[in-house]
Amino acid sequence: MTAKVPTTPEADLAFLRAIVEGAPPRGQMTMGVVFMAGGLLYGLQCLFHLGQIAGIVRVSSWTSTAFVFAITASVLGSIVWAVFRDRRNGLSGRSGSTASRAMNGAFSGAGMANLAILIVFGVGAWRENDFSIWLYYSAVVFAFQSVAWFMAWQLKRKAWMGLVALGHWTTAVGLGVLVRQPVAYLGLCAAALFLLFALPGWIMLREARAAQKTAA
Repeated sequence: MTAKVPTTPEADLAFLRAIVEGAPPRGQMTMGVVFMAGGLLYGLQCLFHLGQIAGIVRVSSWTSTAFVFAITASVLGSIVWAVFRDRRNGLSGRSGSTASRAMNGAFSGAGMANLAILIVFGVGAWRENDFSIWLYYSAVVFAFQSVAWFMAWQLKRKAWMGLVALGHWTTAVGLGVLVRQPVAYLGLCAAALFLLFALPGWIMLREARAAQKTAA
């Protein structure tokens, strides 16, 4: 006869909380990696362009183009890795708690909207031969992210998520206003990428690892 393992009220509460919140949030780890990689890499690209404007970075146009493509390829590579990692671990949009599925759905929906807007603004900038039209795309991306993070805050009620949502909204307005001021535009964009993409990604990654250790 197997002996019954004694439990405590704290352990029972932790078990019930894990069921409700869907812990450990394994999918949150891959999402955190994607956010952190995208924020760091695109933030680095903004700093690169600021260096070009200041005359600190002096490279050929071919090298500059190759650098931009390398950044984009690296970000896309991190997204592909995340998708295959989740599939390999048996994670999908139907797994996890209701709150986790809703949160994942919010960010996935924002990503789909970003793709549509990318095409719209890209074609518009090419057709009108006006690069400033393309610059509005970043403002729209931050606006969509503010919606996703606001929904995440509503579901999880974590203060840092609310601050990130507010930061994205403020950045969207700021970028829209600064389209004709390249230095200020790139500076704001770089700061927002590091603080509103890379930093939240690191927090999500840390929380996911902590949840895994607790579950183990």
